Amino acid sequence: MAGRVAAARGLAARAAAGGVRLRPYRRLSHPTRRLVAFAGILGPGLIAATAGNDAGGIATYSSVGARYGFDLLWMMVVITVSLIVVQEMAARMGAVTGKGLAELIREQYGVRWSLFATTSVLIANVGICISEFVGIGAALGLAGIPRELSVPVAAVGVWLLLMRGSYKAAERIFVLMTIPFFAYPIAAILARPDWSQVGSAVVDPKIHTSHAYLFLFIATAGTTITPFMQLYVQSAVVERGVGPDELNEERTEVVAGSIFANVVASFVIIATGATLYVNHERHISTAAEAAKALEPFAGRYAEALFGVGLLGASLLAAAILPVTAAYVIAETFGFEKGISHRFREAPVFTGTITILIAIGTVVALIPGIPVIPLLIGVQVVNGALLPILLVFIWRLASNTELMGGYRNGRTFNVIAFLTVAATSALSCLLLVITLSGLVG
Repeated sequence: MAGRVAAARGLAARAAAGGVRLRPYRRLSHPTRRLVAFAGILGPGLIAATAGNDAGGIATYSSVGARYGFDLLWMMVVITVSLIVVQEMAARMGAVTGKGLAELIREQYGVRWSLFATTSVLIANVGICISEFVGIGAALGLAGIPRELSVPVAAVGVWLLLMRGSYKAAERIFVLMTIPFFAYPIAAILARPDWSQVGSAVVDPKIHTSHAYLFLFIATAGTTITPFMQLYVQSAVVERGVGPDELNEERTEVVAGSIFANVVASFVIIATGATLYVNHERHISTAAEAAKALEPFAGRYAEALFGVGLLGASLLAAAILPVTAAYVIAETFGFEKGISHRFREAPVFTGTITILIAIGTVVALIPGIPVIPLLIGVQVVNGALLPILLVFIWRLASNTELMGGYRNGRTFNVIAFLTVAATSALSCLLLVITLSGLVG
């Protein structure tokens, strides 16, 4: 932040010397100045947390609302706290060490552990990348655009953004891509929910013991705290050039981004809970159905808003997922990395991005692909793989030799441990139930 402020002052001085009149920053009203200052720090934290509300996330939240109404809203409060803690640790490590997570794992725990963590994350990343292009096709399909046209065009657009732009330009576009997420709160309001029931569900947990409830519970955790989010935010903080002196500003951005993302997720649950659940539409089989089913109960505008939100979510994550995978591979093996680099400068980094976009595009065009089961299944895989990454984040952020005075405090360590333990327990429970069902 200090560097950006200094740059702004330098620009003003040069403009004044050249006879160019700029509107002085101090003439703006106090609320406007605060808003401008806050907008200036938006970046990795907001992008990573919002990208977690991707096509799979929207499908999962929609299924939660349709199946159980508002009953899982209490979980969003708990997960928000855990998300803030995990994102803050990743951002702090990036600012203090100047290295990405995969690189730190390789240096501190060796190549074998680095390969193990990288392989686990890549399994989930490939699945999610596919789901994003499926979501793009489903969202534009609501407007009558065939996925055979929309998916390839979107893929080319994402590829050009990542291959031909600079990091700063890409970051600005990523931030702008969060605007469509405001469609979900509006759709929830149009659904006219009973806000007293919403409030009650937040503070009064209702827990079910069915397999379906546990499945969606883990899927919700998996899509809200996703492995790629932590990998991206740490590497992006490094590429952005954030240092220890700017850590407070980055913390503010991480907290704001995490809260915004989970408030949006909660509104998705509220919108479907107030319409589909109340009217006994409990099962969603396609991504388009999640939006179309809102129309009879909340009007055609709710359907359109839901579709806009799904498109924005899918496009943002479709750009972030390949970049994250490229960061991980480059950091694990020590290759050159960075969005600003061209193919000749970073062939492995740019090649990974190209391959993932191609895989996502091709698989998304397969006829008859089961959209919602695929999307939710991917999130469950994330929930099972998440503990692997969280253990590394937790241990590295607590390392005194690595982090010095910026290591985890007691409070962060307790919350991080509880997050790892709870997620691991849920993943084991789902595995036991699934295996029992297969044997039965």
